[in-house]
This record gives sequence, C-alpha cells and structure tokens, in this order.
Amino acid sequence: MSVIGELIKKAIDVTGFIKGDAVPVDEQELVLKELLKKAKLTAFGKRYGFADILEQPSVSLAFQKNVPIHDYDKMFNEWWHFLLEGHQNVTWPGGQNYFALSSGTTSNSKYIPVTDDMLEAIRKAGIKQVLSLTNFVLPGDFFEKQILMLGSCTDLIQKDDHEEGEISGISAANIPVWFKSFYKPGENIACIKDWDEKLQRIVEEAPKWDIGSLSGIPSWVEMMLKAIIDRHQLNNIHDIWPNLQVYTSGGVAFEPYRHSFEKLLAHPIIYIDTYLASEGFVAQQRRPETMSMALNTDNGIFFEFVPFVEKNMDENGAVKPNAEVLTLANVKENENYVLLMSTVSGAWRYMIGDTVIVTNKELAEIKISGRTKHYLNVVGSQLSVHQMNQGIEHISKKYEIEIKEFVVAAIHRGDEYIHKWLIGADKVLPDLKKIALDLDAFLQKNNKNYKVARSKALKDVEVEMFAVNNFYKWSEEKKNLGGQAKIPRVLKEEEFLDFQDYLRSK
Repeated sequence: MSVIGELIKKAIDVTGFIKGDAVPVDEQELVLKELLKKAKLTAFGKRYGFADILEQPSVSLAFQKNVPIHDYDKMFNEWWHFLLEGHQNVTWPGGQNYFALSSGTTSNSKYIPVTDDMLEAIRKAGIKQVLSLTNFVLPGDFFEKQILMLGSCTDLIQKDDHEEGEISGISAANIPVWFKSFYKPGENIACIKDWDEKLQRIVEEAPKWDIGSLSGIPSWVEMMLKAIIDRHQLNNIHDIWPNLQVYTSGGVAFEPYRHSFEKLLAHPIIYIDTYLASEGFVAQQRRPETMSMALNTDNGIFFEFVPFVEKNMDENGAVKPNAEVLTLANVKENENYVLLMSTVSGAWRYMIGDTVIVTNKELAEIKISGRTKHYLNVVGSQLSVHQMNQGIEHISKKYEIEIKEFVVAAIHRGDEYIHKWLIGADKVLPDLKKIALDLDAFLQKNNKNYKVARSKALKDVEVEMFAVNNFYKWSEEKKNLGGQAKIPRVLKEEEFLDFQDYLRSK
C-alpha cells in the first residue's frame, strides 16, 4: 500500500470531517447575516434595505418580509443584465469575471453570475467532499488514483470583460495545479465539442489511465463505460481499471441506472451523490449509511423552503409572491419543498427550480425529488418527478426491463386530456396497454390527487416504447451533448408531440 496514499488518508483523518458542535440551523443564521453585511452597499442591498434588515430582532424574518422571491427571469431582467453590460456592485460587491451557462434540461441560454467568492465556496465544498471520504472504507492508495470527470470543457468562452461556460467547466478551470495530474480525461479531450469524437478519444486513452473514481451524469458515464468495454473486449470495466472504487453521481437520480450500471462492474463500488448547480455547490453525501445529501449550510448559501403544494405554485411552476416560505429551523422531515437560495454570487431568494425532500433535519440532509417545471398538474394530478421515477421503477421490476429514460405530457384528446408516456428501454415490449394499466394503477395507489384526477378530467393513460439510444440521438441533435445534457421528464404538449414524431421516425 502506497506510503503517500496512507499519509494523505491520515491527514484527512486528523483534519476530520465531523463538524463537532456546529448546528446547521445556527450556521444558516450566520451565513445570512454575512451575506447581508457584504452586499449591503450594492445596488440590490440598498434597494431592499439590507442595512436596516441587519438591525432587526429576527434578521431572517425581516429578510423574508422585505426581499421578494426571484426566479431567473426576474433576477436577470431586473439586475443581472447590468453585469453582462459591465456594471459593478449590482447584486454582489465588485465586477463579474464568470457567467455559468445553465446546463438544465430545457435551455442553455441562462447566464448565472459566478463570483470569486462562489468559486471559493465551491472549492471548500469540494474539500469537504474529499474529507468525507474518511467516513467510507477506502484503502490509502485510493488517494493516489486518477479521477475521471465526464463534465464540461475548461476552455471557457471569452466575452468582453468576462468568461462563459458551464459551472463544471468554470470550476475545473479553477482547480489547483496539483490536482491536474489526477484529472482525466484532461483538458484537451474534455474540450472536444463533438460527443462521438470525445467518446472515441476517451475509449482509446482508457488503457493508459489508473482510474480510482468516476463522476458525471449516469447516462453518459454508463455509455462511456460500455464503449470502453466493447472496444477493448473486456468482461467488465474493472478489467482495465482494477482500482475503480467510487462513482460520484449528480444531476439526476441514480437509482434508475443502478441495475444496468452494476452489470459493468466486477465488484461493488461506493456511490456518492452530489448536488452542484449553476448557482452553487448545494449539497453532498457525507456518510455511507444514506444516499441523502447534506446541505452546505456554512458555505455562502442561505436556504429557504417553500412547501410544494398547489396553493404556493402558479401554473408555470413558479413560486407565488405570497407563498409560505420556511427556513431550515421550521421545515418538516419527509415533506416536499421548493428550494430557494441566496448566495455569494448575488442570487437573492432565488428559485433554483428544484424540489427537495428533507430526510434528516438535524443533519440538514435532503434528497432531490424533482423540478418544479417537471411537475404534471394540468388536470390536478399533482404528479412529481419523484413519483414518476417510482412508477417507472415499478414497471422496470415487474417486466424485467431496463428503463433509462422517459418523457411524459398531458395532451388533448378532443376536449379531454390524457397522460402520454414515451419510454426508452433496453427492449420494446408488445403489450403497451397492459404496461399503461399497471403504471396507472401504481400512480393511483400512491398519489391521491392523481387518483381523483383519473376519475374526472384525466381520461386515459397511454404508453409508447422506443430504443433508449433514440432518446440520446435526439439529445445530441437538440441539446449540447457532451457529458452534461439531461433528458427532460415533462414537456409541454407541442414540444412533446414533436419529440414523439422524432422517435417514431427512427
């Protein structure tokens, strides 16, 4: 066992990961005060009276009373566009060196400011992730192995006085020099724009690397592993990377991919979930007993929680101005919330678009349950992505198939609505009506609002199945494929029908 690896492991053990007597609720109050103090002289801070808020008996209550909730359009149109024009001290002190281009499921056109303070917060969160590895059973030499990050290009786009790119690319461009020797596939390959060319280069270079951990969106990582196994005629990926021990997932739920992913391995590995968004490093899994992730409550982000119920949401999936909003101190476990964030990048009470379930309030642990805009409620069904995933998992197990992707929409049939599901699987089954009935029955059993909708306005459920590769071909043609693109789970009717036509044409 490597001496250097053992020294690194011991250094981590000495440094420690457990936060001692730190309490997430208390950390959040301190973070909010620090955010307000630092931004009180910005245009935003003056407009909403940050200095006065800091003098109030309850800073968090005064903050919620005086500062409105923002979605991206409101934040950008009223404030962030000034940053693109070169103005300073708008929503955060100083100017703007980086903008993250959103890599979400519906658009790549969003410009999210990334300040130097946010880069430092992301770096600290990354260190915290490494420190947490001491909670997992790993040998000392693991800490000398290479890390394959199937993410975005670090070659950022220069625009006037700032640079642009995806958040993973901005973060990777700012990694310490010492880390670059561990980082694969390396900057040259990572910056290849064509996915097929990038994949081919990774496949060819793979035998030269000693990979200890992987990170990336599950569908693209799995596609890469299969290509390496096929090209080099391997039994599994451990034939070429015997020291692979950790996979760090992020961006989408891993569970739908677990079964097929594990077929590519010779032995079990450790799965660690992370939550890095364009707006900041939100959370990471820190202990092996759970797949929940701990919010970074002491690192430049103040979190708020909106109960994800119909009265708090408008028809476009945005939080209503008068919605009930809670701090971490007031949330309840195992309930669904829309996440709001105020950050060291100058996002204020910002609706990130994700919904989360608080699984452990004391440790501030959460699971991502879906997207507000991937919430199907056209006819009162109140169907979340979390419930959709459960339904698809039920179908996968019952019919012994691997379902990697799906898209659903409420579409018109005359004057009525049906739910239509397009499913991407490893094989296409003939009896689609029976699958639709089983999926429908499962959702009715587990969602009372859906059951009521099925007795009224939601008249039917239909399923079509396709080879999953056709989903990825569509993504390659329509999206910026290359390690970060995600298939949307819910589409509006017009987009859905176009997607359906595309799949049927293949």
